[in-house]
Amino acid sequence: MRKTGKVIISCAPTGSIHTPSMSPYLPVTADQIAASAIEAAEAGAAILHLHARNPADGSPSPLAADFMAFLPQIRAASDAVINISTGGSATMSLDARLDGARAAQPELCSLNMGPLIFDFSAAATRVEQWQHPWEREYVETSRDRIMYNSNSYIERIMVEIGQGFGTRFEFECYDIGHLYTLAHFAEKGLIQPPFLIQGVFGILGGIGADPRNLAHMVTIADSLFGNDYVFSAFAAGRHQMAFCTQSALLGGNVRVGLEDSLFIGRGALARSNADQVRKIRNMVEELGLQIATPAEARALLALKGGDQVAF
Repeated sequence: MRKTGKVIISCAPTGSIHTPSMSPYLPVTADQIAASAIEAAEAGAAILHLHARNPADGSPSPLAADFMAFLPQIRAASDAVINISTGGSATMSLDARLDGARAAQPELCSLNMGPLIFDFSAAATRVEQWQHPWEREYVETSRDRIMYNSNSYIERIMVEIGQGFGTRFEFECYDIGHLYTLAHFAEKGLIQPPFLIQGVFGILGGIGADPRNLAHMVTIADSLFGNDYVFSAFAAGRHQMAFCTQSALLGGNVRVGLEDSLFIGRGALARSNADQVRKIRNMVEELGLQIATPAEARALLALKGGDQVAF
């Protein structure tokens, strides 16, 4: 694992899992997403992992127009690295999921390293009243959906987005097998190091939020990639801060944001993404570690630069 002594904080402000009825603080309009992302960057996030929303009802949107409604605002106000999702939502086709990345040609994109059941249906039990007609069915039927990325899909994203635009990837690994899939594509020469591996824990359908799993993922990544990778990790829900802290202790980096957890503490909703960034920043700095700037993150990840994007 590559280490610099500094910790990169990524922030995922909105995602495609949580719905407006779950938290009044979830940003869904372009202005809300931009403002929340900018505030998170000012709090210390060097990377912003971004999804788009339909501004009319807050539903997940793959449309380039919805991304472009907030990307220029963020770039004008912040030097943070923009990371566009290619995962989108399990309800979207691959072509739809790539719409934002094609238009933005960002420095960084997320890339799910395999298919998985992505079940967040239990979240429906905590909602007393739904604001929009789409929400309840979308959440409850997630137990029947697969977040689909076949090896041919992965290769297409690597070629079309990576090789086509000089975009690098946040390789989202929801299980140990995803590391081996990543190693397969590295051996084929479709991607080049350093590889940003994002361990994702606590999704029903993926690897569980057990600290032993995090240590094991780092062990396997070390055996497969040596010093050719940069590690980061997060866990969904209540395990968010504990897993981020363990990742930092293992020499890795961290990700927070309302995509991953709506809470700042037990039973307390986070009022902003910046609240979560400030909390993990304080925890990391109390460990005697420093936070990486966007420029330092770019250097570590060998990104093309914020002046080489299309927004």
